[in-house]
Amino acid sequence: MNHVTRDLRALVADEALLDLALEGADVAPLLMVLVHLTGEEHWLDEVGPYIHGPWNFQESVPTELRQRLRARMKAVLLDVTARDAPLPSEPPAGLLRKMLSSGVGGQVPEEYIPMILEEMMLDDTDPKTVHWRTRPDDDTLSAFRVVIIGAGVSGLSMAIKLREAEIPFVIYEKNRTVGGTWLENSYPGCGVDTPNHFYSLSFEPNHDWPDHFSKRDELWSYMERLADKYDLRRDIRFETEVTAARYDDARAVWIVTTRDASGREETGDANAVITAVGQLNRPSIPPIPGIDEFLGPKFHTSRWDHSVDLSFANVAMIGTGASGMQVGPSIAPIVGHLTIFQRSAHWAVYNENYHRSVSPGKTAALKLIPFYAKWYRFQLLWASSDGLHASLHVDPDWSMPDQSLNETNQKFRDTITEYIREQVNGDENLMKKVVPPYPPYGKRMLRDNYWYRMLTQDNVDLVTDPIERITADGVLTKSGEFWPTDVLVLATGFEAQRMLAPMQIEGRGGQTIRDLWGDDNPRAYLGITVPAFPNLFMIYGPGTNLAHGGSAIYHSECQVRYIMQCLRELLETGARAMEVRRDPHDRFNEHLDATHAKMVWAHRGVGNWYKNKHGRVVTNSPFRLVDYREMTEKLDRNDYVME
Repeated sequence: MNHVTRDLRALVADEALLDLALEGADVAPLLMVLVHLTGEEHWLDEVGPYIHGPWNFQESVPTELRQRLRARMKAVLLDVTARDAPLPSEPPAGLLRKMLSSGVGGQVPEEYIPMILEEMMLDDTDPKTVHWRTRPDDDTLSAFRVVIIGAGVSGLSMAIKLREAEIPFVIYEKNRTVGGTWLENSYPGCGVDTPNHFYSLSFEPNHDWPDHFSKRDELWSYMERLADKYDLRRDIRFETEVTAARYDDARAVWIVTTRDASGREETGDANAVITAVGQLNRPSIPPIPGIDEFLGPKFHTSRWDHSVDLSFANVAMIGTGASGMQVGPSIAPIVGHLTIFQRSAHWAVYNENYHRSVSPGKTAALKLIPFYAKWYRFQLLWASSDGLHASLHVDPDWSMPDQSLNETNQKFRDTITEYIREQVNGDENLMKKVVPPYPPYGKRMLRDNYWYRMLTQDNVDLVTDPIERITADGVLTKSGEFWPTDVLVLATGFEAQRMLAPMQIEGRGGQTIRDLWGDDNPRAYLGITVPAFPNLFMIYGPGTNLAHGGSAIYHSECQVRYIMQCLRELLETGARAMEVRRDPHDRFNEHLDATHAKMVWAHRGVGNWYKNKHGRVVTNSPFRLVDYREMTEKLDRNDYVME
């Protein structure tokens, strides 16, 4: 049972603040809190029919009913505080199932309940924490050394869990501070396209996000606070890059080579190596003829040069993916002319919250009303997870396979197409350029950052004619048209398929990861472990990028839990090494490939960064979040050879 908190006492003691929080709270999570605290199930029957989906803008609750709900919630909060009554941690199972479905306006299957309860953490304990079965002695723990590569959110999450278990670690981070992608990417408009109150560690929610989809500075600040709260900086070696790691068979240790900012190299031993470098950390620079001849400022979006003044400049931007769609509308109002070179169009969907700030009342509700933030996180989990997954499977009998996958996917295509037509004012020439020929979700589904509206501006041109070459002062296309350019921006993505590059990683018998994977064909068991590479674990490894929804942080937490179980197995059994067996590794990858073959990302008409040069999807997970959670929830020791 939970107890009345100091925050709740402060809330009810200030009636104006209480009214502000109740007014700012969304109806659906507030409904869940009321039923949670009182068990008054009739509210679900009264309010539930007016909730048509998990987003707050999908509520249509009549004003009178909304007022009654808030008045009852106020009375309950005053009462439990006055009585100092204990707060229930979890509703009874039958009521919980009804609450979950009512809260999102649709049926929530039973199989999702364990995943949902983990994310909500109703009793404020993290169920993904891996506890010792028999704690090793202090000498055993202190002698075991873990190297983490990367201090982004995954590396920090891994470090926090290691610190809880008292397992020594060091993080090597090539940058000057923590943050990973949210440190490196600082281009105009840079932000997240997953709702922030879900895009955060489940055990470290943040109630102070200024926007529903916050920008880069807030995301980076969140990770800075994580590092400070858990005192992680003392175990991070900043401006130090791991260049190589070699497994020593005789000693069953990894010999890790690092290079610091001065160029000095060092080597050291590690019992386990955990890579948390992500898939999107090395810019992809296209081999366009003449690109090195351009004399003006030139930079990739992930290496944005803030010293360059774009005011009234002729800016050429190559690329229309995620970063391009954020940069374009952000700089179009200040540049003289923006020329955008598009190789292929992307789908971008509208979300009413994308440009909305979080109201003071909602922030107060998240901070002060018991359980509100937890039920709100559930809503966002449901809105952002597996809802679309079924529509991304190919119907072999579908009559329009080139443009859609099935009836639902076609309806989604029609809806977005009409939205685009509205945004470009019915300009059919633009429609031909911006409506993709392939099915929705064939490439990463983007959020519309006023992109389509921007394309109608007088100082913006969208060019689909292929680039012939880049000159000293502009861009020449195949048709012979020349576009004068002062500043060249490369929104050209990352070398996602070359995972773990440029590190030289050598496993048993001298085999390197590049020998095994080549440049673009990575495979791993659960995206985490590889045969012949004992005690090497990956976070955000092959086949774990989420493209149908969800949050990269959710997958990361699943992988951290699994890796912690592996380390526990090593330390509790006294084994020196564990190596995934070839059979489970191969079976998993066969299953992954077979699942992909029936889904949108493998569609023959789609070129995307998910595929390698042979057309194999190597970055994405084809599985539902609930499936991947089940795969990684419990370590099966039989999948490994212990040494």
